[in-house]
Amino acid sequence: MFRQYKLRNYSFLLVAAVITISVIGIMVIGSAQQSSQIRQMAGLVIGVIAMLVLSLIDYTWILRFHWVMYIVGCGLLLAVLLIGEEVGGATRWIRIGIQFQPSDLMKLILILFFADFFARYENRINTVSVILTSLILAGIPLLLIYREPDMSTTIITALVFCVIIFAAGLSFRIIFSILAVLVPSAAIFLSIVIQPNQTLIKDYQRNRIMAWLRPSEFTENAAQQQNSIIAIGSGQLYGKGLNNNAVYSVKNGNFISEPQTDFIFAVAGEELGFIGCVAIVLLEILIAVMCIRIGLRAKQKAGSLICCGMGTLVLFQSFLNVGVTTGLLPNTGITLPFVSYGVTSLISFCMGIGICLNVGLQPRRYPA
Repeated sequence: MFRQYKLRNYSFLLVAAVITISVIGIMVIGSAQQSSQIRQMAGLVIGVIAMLVLSLIDYTWILRFHWVMYIVGCGLLLAVLLIGEEVGGATRWIRIGIQFQPSDLMKLILILFFADFFARYENRINTVSVILTSLILAGIPLLLIYREPDMSTTIITALVFCVIIFAAGLSFRIIFSILAVLVPSAAIFLSIVIQPNQTLIKDYQRNRIMAWLRPSEFTENAAQQQNSIIAIGSGQLYGKGLNNNAVYSVKNGNFISEPQTDFIFAVAGEELGFIGCVAIVLLEILIAVMCIRIGLRAKQKAGSLICCGMGTLVLFQSFLNVGVTTGLLPNTGITLPFVSYGVTSLISFCMGIGICLNVGLQPRRYPA
């Protein structure tokens, strides 16, 4: 469980980057919704402790329980559908003493599970049995998350799974064959869902897509995203300052709903300006890149896949959140890693980083 580690292999820069961006998030959350700031601070304390503890526990020992984690995670997702609490039309939370969001934890569980799974079957990764088994095992939690409904988390989790199986050694021939089917299928799917009487997705999901494609025609649905763009642009270079009372502030005028979670980047843009936004984006990229670099030096395939999964999760989720708030992507609810309010999300990401740190403490040994 515990090993003798060398201090020089510990990535203090990664720890510093996580704490720095989380502190920035706490400050912006306090400006967006003061009542959430204390809970996020408590989440950071718990998250940092979990990160440091997990960084000292041998990740190969943790992977011994990959099936236990998978079953528990699926059980929690099923419990959400059965006894979960509905908030804003979605049932994503469950209360067992404390309220938390199992889908955030499941993203980490699936990274650990498939890191071990593909490492075990590395030599058979391109066989039909392994590919089909992995698709079924990934499909069960993805379906449960989708039914909450939580389309954005489903997409992010599916993308991370695709990257992990690719990094595990999936043949390019298989990849190109899949893309040859998926690309035209995606085009056909999009052409169908924009039709008024389609039944593939829910009406509110279609309205978000149409508001993104034609904001002038779907003004009511596009208002949230357009106000976010205005907020980011109004911050200019230095921003209006945290906790400002400017009457012309988009945040203070309540023109953005959920400013402390899904649209936290809009608040950061308005109050910290271009410099603050760039700092947040660079820190997200730095964390992702450092995770991937640690994975490249891992002594085992499973360690490489864990770091690859965590790095891509941070990168993809950050891109999706920033893309939504800046109008590059259709509006969908997803948090900005380490920045948005969400105690479960923050602790889960910190736990994932802690495991990556332990992978870094066990680097591959090169011959002298």
